[in-house]
Parts: sequence; C-alpha cells; structure tokens
Amino acid sequence: MGRTGIGRRRWIKGAAACALAPALLPRTSRAQNKMLLVNTWGGSFEEAQRLAYYGPFTEKHGVEIRPVSPMSFAKLKAQVQSRNYEWDVSSTGVVEFSLAMHEGLLEPIDLAALARADVPQNLILGNGVANMSLATVLTYRKDKFPNGGPASWADFWDVKRFPGTRSLYDRSHTSLAFALLADGVALDRLYPLDIERGFRKLGEIKPHIKVWWKEGAQSQQLMRDGEVDIMGMWNARAQELIDRGVPLEIVWNGAENYMGFWFVPKGTPRAALAWEFIAFATQPERQAAFCSRLPYGPSDPRAFAHIAPEVARKMPTAPEHLRASFSPDAAWLVPNLARLRERWAQWMAT
Repeated sequence: MGRTGIGRRRWIKGAAACALAPALLPRTSRAQNKMLLVNTWGGSFEEAQRLAYYGPFTEKHGVEIRPVSPMSFAKLKAQVQSRNYEWDVSSTGVVEFSLAMHEGLLEPIDLAALARADVPQNLILGNGVANMSLATVLTYRKDKFPNGGPASWADFWDVKRFPGTRSLYDRSHTSLAFALLADGVALDRLYPLDIERGFRKLGEIKPHIKVWWKEGAQSQQLMRDGEVDIMGMWNARAQELIDRGVPLEIVWNGAENYMGFWFVPKGTPRAALAWEFIAFATQPERQAAFCSRLPYGPSDPRAFAHIAPEVARKMPTAPEHLRASFSPDAAWLVPNLARLRERWAQWMAT
C-alpha cells in the first residue's frame, strides 16, 4: 500500500489496530427492507458502478440499490452526528477516508463478511477496504495546442508560452501540491507541504483559472465543450472523453496518484448489508468490470486477469504512470487538513 498515500508506518500501525475493534463490538442486524443507499460521484462514474456493482448485486442478493450523489465529507459528518442517514456506503480518496477514520465517523469493519468473500487482508485498512487507484492528471485540448501542449505543472503556470483558459480541482492539498511542483519542488520532496510557498505560487495562476471545478461531470463538460483548454482532472474522466472523440491529451508527469477506499458511515441501520455489498464489489471480477469502463486501477491485482492489457496501460497503476506520479501523505495531511481548508476558503474568497 506504499503508493496509496498512507506513507508512514506509524499511521498504518494505528489504522490497522482499528481493524481489531469489530471483534469487541455488536453488529447491526441485516436490514429487513432489502434496500441499500450507495453514495456516488454521479454521471459516468455512477453508470460504471451500476453495471459493475449495483445490477449484479441486486441480481444475486435481491437487494435494491439506490445511488445518491454527490459525495461530500460534510454530509458524512452531518448524518453521523444527526443519525439521519441519506446513504449507507461510500468511497473516497485516502486523505478524506483517513480523516473520517480519525474523527470516528466510520462503522467498524465487518471482517466476517470480507472473509466470506475472500477479500485479501492487505486491502483492509482500519475501517475501510481499498477499492481503486485514482489520479488527477494534467490534461489539455490538442486542437488548442496542435504543436504540443504543456508537459508539466510548470508549463501549466506558463501562461505566455501556453496561453488559454485553465481549470483546477477545488481541493486545497491537490492544488497546493501542483503549485509546488510548478515552483520546482521534486516529487519525492513534496511532503510536508510548504504551505506559504504553495499559496504564493497559486497566487500567480489564480487570475488565469476560469473555473475551480467541484465534480467529475462538471470537469468533463468544461473540456468537452471547449470552455477550458488546460485542466487538472481525474484520469478516467479524461480518458472517457478521449474514447468519445474529444481531442484531449493526458500528461502523467506530476500526477496525483492515490488509493480510494470503501467505507460505511457509523451508526447506519443497514451496516451489515453495506459490508456485504462492499465485499461483493471488491471481488476481482467486479473491480475489473468497473475499471474496464472507467480506467481507474483496481486495488486487487487479481483483477488484471480480467482486464485487457491495452486498458490496463491507461490506468494509474501502470508502472510508468506510478513513476511519474506522487501520492498525498495522509499521515501528514489529516492533522493539518482543517487549517489548510480554512486557509483555502479564505484565499478563494479574496
């Protein structure tokens, strides 16, 4: 799990200790209404999940799956505190997942359900199960740059050499990392983030950012319709547009490459059913079905036996993509994320 962004032994040891807790806690009984609410990013992400997970799970277990979007850490926290649950299962990147675990917002893991499905132990971290590798990559429209576009984040910042409209993900630590790479920091020296230096560099590009996007479908619309020429966006969302004929180029140099995790919000009355769904969705064949439609990387290497090699080469897990990427350090970010987000909100408002 070294490239997932966990990053430090002490974090792994502490999180692994959480996995022992279920043996000491009572389990919520299986819901009687045979319905499960699954949080999703919507759009093509939801469609890929429907084909790979929802439909097959319903067919096998007779459980209706109702997708709920978009994903939101604030919503997770609010529903756990109010015990008014809008969804029972979600997945997110390692940083937000680690923060949720740190704040006690997650249901204890159901080791028995995972064992029945033969989920490998190395995919289990604390209160969650690794489900896929994702990446935020530099992407540009080839029709805007017919002679070659930006090849690095330094090029993204170079508005004279590469003029055009720009967009970045509205996420503090991701944008700060890209800014530091643009300022010359090496991939393996990004963390701990130099916050002041990062914000100074962000100040240079801020006037040139047309949109700070918030959802995957929004990022696709911006690039598909030509509203933006250069963007940092999720790799599979960009690849989907390429497969549909949109003239985009993906640049893996300096990509943010990290693992995502399935989890269950603490206290949901459908927890037992939620873990059955996660165990099902983590199966190699199910991961392969999802990642073959949206080329994020499966967390279980056994899935590659069911994935065409030409598809696997497009994923964040491809060796050449890993070498060109960095992973967010969740162990450093979790205790610093609150002040980062507060600073980010203030900076965005000025």
